[in-house]
Amino acid sequence: MSATATIATRTREPFPDVVPGLQISPAAPGLWRVTRPQGAVLGHIEQRGVGAEARFGAKRLVAGGIRSIELGEFWSSRDAAEVFR
Repeated sequence: MSATATIATRTREPFPDVVPGLQISPAAPGLWRVTRPQGAVLGHIEQRGVGAEARFGAKRLVAGGIRSIELGEFWSSRDAAEVFR
């Protein structure tokens, strides 16, 4: 008897909004990297939950890029991105 496992995979998706002055690129499923146009990494935005329950957490990288600081959780992806401007 052979069992086939179905594995649900999430793909990297583009960020749902365009925010002037920021470049936001997929880093992993539900995670985006926020950079300045010159390339400096500012932090990450993480989608938490799905559908009507979706929220977006923003984390800023601390100088040196090893640690991050939670900036907050937002109901919209745009609001989460705006904290980096």
